Amino acid sequence: MKTITITNQKGGVAKTTTTWHLGVGLNKKGHKVLLIDLDPQSNLSFTAGVDLLNIKYTLYEVFKGEATAKEAIIHLSEGLDILVGGLDLSAADRTFTQLAREKMLSKALKNLEADYDYCVIDTPPSLSVMNENALTYTDYVIIPIQADIYALQGIKQLRGFIEDIKENTNPKLQVLGILITRVASQTNLHNLLYPEFERAAATLNTTIFNSYIRSTVTVGEAALERTNLFDYQASATAAQDYANFVDELISKL
Repeated sequence: MKTITITNQKGGVAKTTTTWHLGVGLNKKGHKVLLIDLDPQSNLSFTAGVDLLNIKYTLYEVFKGEATAKEAIIHLSEGLDILVGGLDLSAADRTFTQLAREKMLSKALKNLEADYDYCVIDTPPSLSVMNENALTYTDYVIIPIQADIYALQGIKQLRGFIEDIKENTNPKLQVLGILITRVASQTNLHNLLYPEFERAAATLNTTIFNSYIRSTVTVGEAALERTNLFDYQASATAAQDYANFVDELISKL
């Protein structure tokens, strides 16, 4: 099982949208995919159509030892499953204080790895213990950055966080690339900022994906309908962009 984490401590950069469409896109190509929603807000789970009020077990109970990951799995469709973190994870930094707390996710998923081709992880907009768990477990990191000058803020801090993880808990961790999102096609801002994004990628020892995601209202519409762009409106620019991104990622791997 290849594991991919979508992370950036800055909010509003399309982490959840990217996680969702990467997972669905891989699944539509015939792969078995496990989605992990580590954000206590559970936006990924909501968009996936999960009934958040009637979940028997979340990853919180799994981390507490009250359930297994297999018991907490929610089946979305053929070959596409999800594990919900749950609102209780908002206090994870205070709740989980034991030694090796950064390996809770690794231990929880160990017995599931043979069941899936890919695991795609959504993370909260912070550098918390949940992000630490995701990066300790994952093979690859993808960093979505909005086509905005303010999006470059925090890259230095994120780089330090990733370097600490590589040094202390996960030496195999690789930043697969930066994905530029929410590109407004009517402006030239994307082109103007591209050299800055290249410099940011260089500091992370990675590159920028050739694919980028254009801004479109259909992203929000699909989320409201609790579906994905491929099924909601395959002709939408963002749907085509995410399809290209999935293909490019597969080629990189």
